[in-house]
Amino acid sequence: MKISSSVCGCLVAAVCASALARPAPWFQWRSKANGSLACSQTPLGPGWERAAGPYRDAR
Repeated sequence: MKISSSVCGCLVAAVCASALARPAPWFQWRSKANGSLACSQTPLGPGWERAAGPYRDAR
């Protein structure tokens, strides 16, 4: 019974933590090759540099 209570407690803690999580910010990235722009939450690779941001969404 102690094990199932511990597992249940861990599950409740995980659900509560995920409910408080915020989305990752968006950044505008500029290509070093041709200057084109793209919007992404993560770096696009070594050929890109951050141009602007952070933004709350991709719009």
